[in-house]
Amino acid sequence: MDAPMMPVNREGEVLVFAEQEDEHLSEVSLELCGKARELADRLGVQVGAVLPGWNVRELSYRLIAHGADRVYHVHHTELEHYRTLPYARVMIELVNRHQPQIVLFGATALGRDLAPRVASALRAGLTADCTDLEISDYTDPRTKTTHRNLLLQIRPAFGGNIIATIVNFDRWPQMATVREGVMRLHDPDPQRGGDILDERVDFSDFDLSVRLVERQREPRKVNLKAARVIVAGGAGVASRQNFQLIHDLAGAMGGAVGASRAAIDGGFIGKEHQVGQTGTTVRPALYIACGISGAIQHRAGMEESAKIIAINWDKEAPIFSVAHYGIVGDLRKVVPLMIRAIKEQA
Repeated sequence: MDAPMMPVNREGEVLVFAEQEDEHLSEVSLELCGKARELADRLGVQVGAVLPGWNVRELSYRLIAHGADRVYHVHHTELEHYRTLPYARVMIELVNRHQPQIVLFGATALGRDLAPRVASALRAGLTADCTDLEISDYTDPRTKTTHRNLLLQIRPAFGGNIIATIVNFDRWPQMATVREGVMRLHDPDPQRGGDILDERVDFSDFDLSVRLVERQREPRKVNLKAARVIVAGGAGVASRQNFQLIHDLAGAMGGAVGASRAAIDGGFIGKEHQVGQTGTTVRPALYIACGISGAIQHRAGMEESAKIIAINWDKEAPIFSVAHYGIVGDLRKVVPLMIRAIKEQA
């Protein structure tokens, strides 16, 4: 499956891997189409999307509406359900065939499995779990050579304590996985024009050596990205028992329960509820932060919420800098009053 290192192609397009399951596109793929559109406009190139699957051609129109100029559609029975080797073969073949300068994957479970294999086969670099992408010039401090219009791959590092900018100027294509929810989902334009190109990829016996015997799926128990109201608790909740207040308020408001990393580390609630740079990035209509100090890692995951209410006994807590409304007080007293008021008006 290995391929020779691809030559630098500074005129190549920005390519997005379009992740779909059961004929439904992942939202992060649409988010990436919008971001790819911004990057491509800056570079003066086009946006491509690779859509592997079985009977999924109609999804191409959604990708075009969200910013793709052309969709490379690969139709094959072996692509009906995700398997690493056939999907990797598709991406490797199409990257070599069309020579993009940037390739983007969603940092989903699927994307995190696929992208490293593709990068390794192409002998390219890969930056994982990016939270932002930009185009800029870069000067190599060793040679003093300035490289024009490179992809700046921005991500948290060292446990989220710093934000690192990673540049790849000698291994192409420039590749990155991008976390779900960090890129704005642009409104689709149904009138956008684009091309759908049916591509053929032949699979070797090795590509098909792993067979899918049985497929079982469990419904996602926590879907913070889809919640319009999120009530989140932090270290200030103080215990797993007190966290029941967060569940009660969320239940009264028909919302989802979130948490800061400190609450997760304290064992108050499971990691699937974590909001922040190392958790889920959310944009609900209402975000209520209870006992959350507001470290930058947490704020980065929720500060684009339409309305933010913060409850904290410390009036100097950083969370108040992003909150639209703040309540300085003991959440163990404030939250029950809020629940009672909501129930009285129900």
